[in-house]
Amino acid sequence: MTWFTHDRFGMFVHWGLYALAARHEWVKTRERMTDEEYQVYFDHFDPDRYDPAGWARTAKAAGMRYVVLTTKHHDGFCLWDSDLTDYTVAGTPYGKDLIGPFVEACRAEGLKVGFYHSLIDWHHPSFPVDGTHPRRDEVNFKGGGDIADYRRYLHGQVRELLTRYGTIDYLFFDFSYEGRKEWWGGKGADDWGAAELLAMVRDLQPGILVNDRTGLPGDFVTPEQYQPTGALAEVWEACQTLNGSWGYDRDNLDYKSAELLIRMLVDGVAKGGNLLLNVGPNGRGEIDRRARDILAEIGAWMDLHERSIRGCGPSAFEPPPDCRFTQNGDRLYLHLFSWPPRHVHLPGLAGRVRYAQLLDDASEIRRVVTDPDQAAQNTRMGGQPPGTLTLELPVQRPRTAVPVIELFLDT
Repeated sequence: MTWFTHDRFGMFVHWGLYALAARHEWVKTRERMTDEEYQVYFDHFDPDRYDPAGWARTAKAAGMRYVVLTTKHHDGFCLWDSDLTDYTVAGTPYGKDLIGPFVEACRAEGLKVGFYHSLIDWHHPSFPVDGTHPRRDEVNFKGGGDIADYRRYLHGQVRELLTRYGTIDYLFFDFSYEGRKEWWGGKGADDWGAAELLAMVRDLQPGILVNDRTGLPGDFVTPEQYQPTGALAEVWEACQTLNGSWGYDRDNLDYKSAELLIRMLVDGVAKGGNLLLNVGPNGRGEIDRRARDILAEIGAWMDLHERSIRGCGPSAFEPPPDCRFTQNGDRLYLHLFSWPPRHVHLPGLAGRVRYAQLLDDASEIRRVVTDPDQAAQNTRMGGQPPGTLTLELPVQRPRTAVPVIELFLDT
């Protein structure tokens, strides 16, 4: 897990036929489309502006250090030329493998390579119809399919992906939903043959990291679209979207600000977690300009503040209100989600800090230790509880989304 808990920040890429529909990656099931109705996207899939090297450069410039691409989403469309189905990119107007160039581009930029692979498949004839399926309301379809046959297909495709592209660092299966009340006929570990599937994955790629969504424990857990309220016992990674949709969604304008996303990244690291932030390229293969602009803002912040994220984790010290601590050895990083009026008080740090500076420009921050018995009077600040270190801040907030103070601890 060393690289994973060190790097902390990755890019998720959801891309497939649904990019042409441009209205959410679940469009097929949301609109109850038949395979024949969905076929129009297959027939017109021709991403002439697909530039995986550009994707990789965008990710790296944003401060991300690994990229995870959807090899197959729930609609069953494969971004590689699988031997097990004709429902692949090879049959589209584009006609060429998309996965190989992606892997090469990531490696060229020094990024770790990750694959997302759906356990669900709404196109495969042997996948039993359930409450997630586009044909769920058609009585003749209910209960159909052969899960054993589909399981062989699932395992065979994972084998292809893990034997054709060299070393793969990360595998995100999605998802088990046995017992979910909102979906009848939910499926879990036994349906996927998860024990055998994971054993095969470990055998083919001994160093790979695998998530927790097969229905059996994995190497890390994956809270989605929410931030845990506290540190988790397990290694974890929050997967988050820019605008609530994973796939390209042209008319969805509900984009999070770069500042909010930076706060989410900081919050996760302060609680021992990673952030996997999603982009949904459009039907021509480009990352949307709005997404690129947000990632560029995050990258500008990371360029100055990377060492408060990379290699960091939680701290035993309690941060003041509306702040987060991250720590790496004797470096403690105070992230200020709001800019205090002149002073910030740090309990338990009196006598523990030999130097303090703003991280963005290495300008010194003055440290003040007051007598806890000192009463406030006129222009004199009152004493804080014993052991409190007070920092005296400049009036002007640094021109950065989340200011960071670097504290050098006495060891």
